[in-house]
Amino acid sequence: MAANPRIKLPETAAIGDVIEIKTLITHVMETGNRHDKTGKPIPRDIIHAFVAKFDGREVFRAEFGPGISANPYLAFHMRVPGPGIFEIAWTDDHGVTTVATAQLKLI
Repeated sequence: MAANPRIKLPETAAIGDVIEIKTLITHVMETGNRHDKTGKPIPRDIIHAFVAKFDGREVFRAEFGPGISANPYLAFHMRVPGPGIFEIAWTDDHGVTTVATAQLKLI
C-alpha cells in the first residue's frame, strides 16, 4: 500500500546550484516475517525500486531490501541544469508504482 508521496524542493534555485531534494515515502514496508493475530504469515510488501528524474533524465536511483524501515525518508543532491519538472517514482512488491511530481522554480 502506497500513498501520499511528498517531495520537498528549495523555494527557488538558480542554474548551477546544488540543491537537496527530500522525499518521504508513505509505505508499510512489510518484510514478510511477521504473522497476523491468527498466525497466518503477512505477505511481504516492500518498495524495491525508487527512481528520481529531472526533466525526464534520471538523477537518482535506489534499490531497497527488507531491512528498510516503514515510511522511509530519502534525501539526495543534484546540480540544477535548468528549468524542469522533478519526478519521483517507486514500485513495490505488488507491482504498484506511485509517482509524484514537483516544479522547480528558478530565480
